[in-house]
Amino acid sequence: MSRNKNNRIVFSTNPDYEYQDDELDEQAETLPPQQQKLTILLDKKQRKGKKVTLVTGFVSTSDDLKELGKTLKSKCGVGGSVKDGQILVQGDFKGKIKTILEGMGYKCKLSGG
Repeated sequence: MSRNKNNRIVFSTNPDYEYQDDELDEQAETLPPQQQKLTILLDKKQRKGKKVTLVTGFVSTSDDLKELGKTLKSKCGVGGSVKDGQILVQGDFKGKIKTILEGMGYKCKLSGG
């Protein structure tokens, strides 16, 4: 029986039962920059034609992801957000973000046109 994210246990007859969520164990620790393979792409879907630069593929804890997002946003001088394991930077900064990340030791590749 496969578990869906929307399935929740409503009632159990076992008084000692404790529900465990599998998602908590997925992001145990941050990999070093040399082992990270990041993808940088330009996106404007569902954003009313505005361009944003997405950085995906970062394997880490949420705090480290937020710290990297804050660094990229400040070096580009724009706003953005960090959610769903992605760093979103407002505007077209693919080249600049790639040079920043490569300077920090990350392996990056550009995706899309």
